[in-house]
Amino acid sequence: MREMYPEIEPLETGMLDVGDGQHIYWEVSGNREGKPVVFLHGGPGGGTSPSHRRLFDPERYRIVLFDQRGCGFSIPHASEPDADLSANTTWHLVADMERLRGHLGIDRWQVFGGSWGSALALAYAQTHPERVTEMVLRGIFTLRRQELDWFYEGGASAIFPDLWEEFLAPVPPADRAHLIEAYGRLLTDPDPLVYEPAAIAWSRWESSTITLLPQVETIARFTAPEYAAAFARIENHYFRHGGWWEEGQLIRDASRLRDIPAVIVQGRYDMCTPVMTAWDLHRAWPEAEFTIVDDAGHAFDEPGILDALITATDRFAEESALAERAVRADREDPADAEAPADDADHASDSADPGPDDPTDAESE
Repeated sequence: MREMYPEIEPLETGMLDVGDGQHIYWEVSGNREGKPVVFLHGGPGGGTSPSHRRLFDPERYRIVLFDQRGCGFSIPHASEPDADLSANTTWHLVADMERLRGHLGIDRWQVFGGSWGSALALAYAQTHPERVTEMVLRGIFTLRRQELDWFYEGGASAIFPDLWEEFLAPVPPADRAHLIEAYGRLLTDPDPLVYEPAAIAWSRWESSTITLLPQVETIARFTAPEYAAAFARIENHYFRHGGWWEEGQLIRDASRLRDIPAVIVQGRYDMCTPVMTAWDLHRAWPEAEFTIVDDAGHAFDEPGILDALITATDRFAEESALAERAVRADREDPADAEAPADDADHASDSADPGPDDPTDAESE
């Protein structure tokens, strides 16, 4: 089983002004001359972490991470009481990716995304397929109504009834018919006594169910008040608007990706983004390699999922290196390709037997 690459520090970091009063944090690590890859974090609102750099061989990849609008180190932060999310949509993020790509002088890059990151990756690649070399996707999520209803309106409560009670707790009983909408009202309330418990309950529900077995450290990180407020607000904002695309659009338009090499990795026991969505994407995009990890849930760092992801990134790096070496060899000595034909002609001329040469009969 492949494991994460060693810890590394960024080579450079920055804050990119993307308009609308928004500045996004970005960083580059690995090899400055390496194969470009952009990592798209989940949530939305989850932010990046140093462990995300470790999914890629630092000697081969130029690793680009960025925090999407309103979360991580990006500002303004969605945890602020007066946070305005009106300029935080999928299409703002797609435009931010293009601005960041241009800022870093990258022509084309590999796009890697899991959970919400898979949705953003699909939206970006379907909009800018000419900018994508390969795709690595995990825990497929496309914000269809059935996906949201499963996890946030009661479907998954059949598996986690105890955790579901905690999720329901901040919502008045009279408002529980439509929980995403009810949470939207709580999370946008200016009173910290209202929005903080709601944000923590929302974030605890997700962090407690994304792994096959609970991870105490993950739950603690998600339920820290500042993180939880930004995470819950941004997620809820996107879910209430259906991602700002038509129902089923990301799967419907998968045909636009058929010329892009891709790997899809899905945990069999993913309770957050069930296999049904990855399967639907697989059927719409059969050219992409599809792997179900039988002993995994949703998180990227579960052993089987991690192995499949790093196997994919290693393979794409090796394929790119082989292709580059072939191109370089052709450029460095183009005459070599013609030499065998010329040599063969000269050899034929010098060895041409006369009419009485005995080798002439043997060749016939």
